[in-house]
Amino acid sequence: MILQALTEYYEALLRDGKTVPLGWCQAKVAFALNLAEDGSIKGVIPLKTSMTVGKKTVWLPKMMKVPQMVSRSSGISANFLCDNSKYLLGVDKEGSNKRIRECFEASKEKHEMILEQTSGSMADAVRAFFQNWNPEQAMEHPALQEVWEEITDGSNLIFCMGVRNMAQDDPDIAEAWQTYMQKSGDEPEGICLITGQRTEIARIHTAIKGVQGAQSSGAPLVSFNASAFESYGKEQSYNAPVGQYGAFAYTTALNYLLSRRDYVFQIGDTTVVFWAENSDELYQDVFSWSIAPTVDNQETIRNIFKNLTLGRPIDIQDIELDTDQPFYILGIAPNAARLSVRFFYKDSFGEILKHISEHYQRMKLVRPSWEEREYLGLWAMIQETVNQKSRDKKPVPNMAAAVMRAILSGSRYPANLYSNVLIRIRAEQGRVTYGRAAIIKAYLIQNCGMEKGDDFVNVNEETKDPAYVLGRIFSVLETIQEEANPGINATIKDRYFNSACATPASIFPILLRLKNSHIRKMPEKGMQVYYEKMLGELIGKLSDFPKRLTLEEQGRFMLGYYHQVQKRYTKKEEV
Repeated sequence: MILQALTEYYEALLRDGKTVPLGWCQAKVAFALNLAEDGSIKGVIPLKTSMTVGKKTVWLPKMMKVPQMVSRSSGISANFLCDNSKYLLGVDKEGSNKRIRECFEASKEKHEMILEQTSGSMADAVRAFFQNWNPEQAMEHPALQEVWEEITDGSNLIFCMGVRNMAQDDPDIAEAWQTYMQKSGDEPEGICLITGQRTEIARIHTAIKGVQGAQSSGAPLVSFNASAFESYGKEQSYNAPVGQYGAFAYTTALNYLLSRRDYVFQIGDTTVVFWAENSDELYQDVFSWSIAPTVDNQETIRNIFKNLTLGRPIDIQDIELDTDQPFYILGIAPNAARLSVRFFYKDSFGEILKHISEHYQRMKLVRPSWEEREYLGLWAMIQETVNQKSRDKKPVPNMAAAVMRAILSGSRYPANLYSNVLIRIRAEQGRVTYGRAAIIKAYLIQNCGMEKGDDFVNVNEETKDPAYVLGRIFSVLETIQEEANPGINATIKDRYFNSACATPASIFPILLRLKNSHIRKMPEKGMQVYYEKMLGELIGKLSDFPKRLTLEEQGRFMLGYYHQVQKRYTKKEEV
């Protein structure tokens, strides 16, 4: 299913001219070797382009269409027309040696074989270059000396004759390459799992680049490299027969997605890519805004969800989106030498937005005045489970993927999201942030059947739920202490919050006795009466103090505490 979806996406990209046909690929190229007609190097043309990354301007290699590059893990295997300095020049930073010379000879042999019958000035120049070039004299070449460190750092190089005449664009050379690709097929045939057609099966699939934590040279999505993984005597990727076209199509599509950094985001150890079946990037924009909102696009998201709820068309930049458009989300993570799929989700674009909107509705909560975010993105949610003071701020493995699956499908949230939020609150002596309270509320609604609607967006004055009321009482007791002792450094929250949340019957009598001494210190009689009346009303909702609270009830306690705190500060701001 994943490979078929990526292949269909590749075909949509090809129709739109956004990718290359079979036999070609997009590669990062740093320099072009400018050849004379006799094959000598006239100069080196830099191809890097400037790009702003954060506050810095950096020079990065240019993405260019080149002949399909080989997958190298070990051994010597040359590319055609585009390769590093070891293969095209026979040198690295230190110069040349036996193995590097073998790389150059492999490249020379491949170029002479492919271009043997090819005419044209460009083909003649490339052949002449390999016939006459001496790697031992490379360090003395004046054109190479100027950029020696950069040109030998492993970057890709190509050939050209002038800035507008690249070797891979020459029609005679391109025809020679296509002829070579058609003749070079010597792999066994079989039924391709992607297309269903009988065709030549790919032995090795192109590596996938751009997955954080994986090998920088790329890692395969489909790979078999040990006898334990083999069956029926089939080795390597013959275990999962995918045709040459299918292997090229799905790897090209996935590499294209990973190269579009605006449409890739990292959640823990999982790299997430997403796409619409018709390859329209506007769907990717809207999904990215929705799942990872920023302070700047809150209003845009609000309007999208509002139109979706009211059944109106979703218009972005005067373009109406098709809510029935199939949309895909893929999460992949590094796993030793290959990639593992964390999740794969497909649904109509409208249904996905609907589930995201419902998630945000469950998360809807009264906010502190300084909190600008109405919509708390997925990564911001996960960060609420992490100790921000620790050196390693990574969340629990697989949690991010599980939470995203729950949001996209409208299913139950993973239990470890809730339990880790409670752990963080206890570890920080009752620090119930806006994000943590929102997660607790969403979890209790979705997983525990708590009342939906607006009843728990703000403080719920009507409910008699014991745990929720206890949280409100604790907040009032803390307020009394603070009003009686202005500027106090530590409150009852720092000492009693965790035990009050877990075993109320043993702690609240102590807190009420402390309250009596605190309330007597208040300078105004009216304040004493006000808080005594408030406590009386809240305690009146209880039949007794429960001996213990379950994990679900502890969440309700924390939500009640948060609501009462926000009610207190809201009143102060109104005054």
